[in-house]
Amino acid sequence: MIFYKWNMWEVIQMLKHGILGLLNYGDMTGYQIMSVFRDSLNYFWSAQTSQIYRELQTLKDRGFVTDTPVKGEGKPDSRLFSITEEGKRELVEWLRTETGFDTRSRLLMLTFFRGELTTEENIAYFKALRDTAVKYGGGMGTPAGNTAAYAVKVPDPGKAVYWKMTVEYGKMYMDMLVQWCDKCIEMLGGNK
Repeated sequence: MIFYKWNMWEVIQMLKHGILGLLNYGDMTGYQIMSVFRDSLNYFWSAQTSQIYRELQTLKDRGFVTDTPVKGEGKPDSRLFSITEEGKRELVEWLRTETGFDTRSRLLMLTFFRGELTTEENIAYFKALRDTAVKYGGGMGTPAGNTAAYAVKVPDPGKAVYWKMTVEYGKMYMDMLVQWCDKCIEMLGGNK
C-alpha cells in the first residue's frame, strides 16, 4: 500500500483497541474477529491472522479479555474471547484520550522530495497512485454493505452510524486523492 505507514508501536496500539472494540459488541473467536476485520475494517485497517492471535494473547495476559474453550463439532476446537470490565475501561479511556489527528503523512513527505526524480517517473507515480485510489475507492460499497449486515448482529445497532461515518470518510478521502493526483499530473504537464 502506498499510504502512510505507522510505526510498530502505533500498529500494536490500534490493533489492541480495535480488537477490544469488536469484543465490546459481543464475544467472538479469533476466526470471527479476523472475518470482521476482513469484511468491514480492512479498507482502513488491516491485520494478519497471526497478529490478531498474538494480540489476543497479550490482551488476555493483561486482563483485558478472557477466553473459554469451545468444542468444535466437526471442526477444530476454538476459543471464545470476551472483553472484561478492565478491557472496557481501557477501550473507553483510549476513546476519550486519543485524538486521532496526525499531521504526519508518508505520502506528502514522498511528494515533497519527488523533485529528485524525473518528471516522467513522477507522472507515472501519480498515475499509479491515482489508479490505486480509484480501485480502492470503487470497493467502498463492500464495507457499506457489511456495515448494514453487522449492525443487526450487535446489541445496539444504533452504533452502526459511526461505522457509516468511517465508510463515508474513506469514500471522500479516495475521491480527494484522485482529484489531487489529477492536479499533480496536470502540474507536471502530463495527461490523466
